[in-house]
Amino acid sequence: MSEDSDVVPAPKLRLALFILAGFALGALGALLIFPTARAKLLPAVNVRSVGQALIGGPFTLTDHTGKRVTDQDFRGRTLVVFFGFTFCPDVCPSGLQVIASAIDKLGPKGERVTPIFISVDPERDTPAQLATYVQSFHPRLVGLTGTPAEIAAVTKAYRVYVQKVPDPKSTAGYTIDHSSIIYVMGPDGAYRTHFTHATSADVIADRLAKTL
Repeated sequence: MSEDSDVVPAPKLRLALFILAGFALGALGALLIFPTARAKLLPAVNVRSVGQALIGGPFTLTDHTGKRVTDQDFRGRTLVVFFGFTFCPDVCPSGLQVIASAIDKLGPKGERVTPIFISVDPERDTPAQLATYVQSFHPRLVGLTGTPAEIAAVTKAYRVYVQKVPDPKSTAGYTIDHSSIIYVMGPDGAYRTHFTHATSADVIADRLAKTL
């Protein structure tokens, strides 16, 4: 037998290639035409759609009157939520003043908004401490505190940065670094929008009016 006896003649090779190409085109056409075949033969691709921000969630805390409350107690009302602490020297008072001014600018619509101040300093911010503090800003401002574990849970749910840092100027020996975002939560408890403590009261009032 010669060395070339196993070589496929050129015409037969071209014919075989045409047949294979035909099968390939036919299979591709089937995948495009028949969704069931495509689903079975092609791996599924996980596609994440852009949806609602994962901010907020269930919580159980103690308000400034000493009453235990949950997120369900605020259903049906638009919430403006701000995290801080009563010994905060500047950012917290600024943020709360802006919130109070924005709610007042809404006029009668403002009655449908509940401002909430959640402490990130549960060691010092007792209900009694909060009661004195919140009344300085707005008559409807609700102060919330809790155990360290409860505060850790709610700050995690709202994606709030909190860090205790040494402060020799403080009688407690520490202060709290924290983010200063003002969250707007809808009557269903879902996130609507947010601002910073530097946002003007007019802008906040205008945006709030559109959500009410």
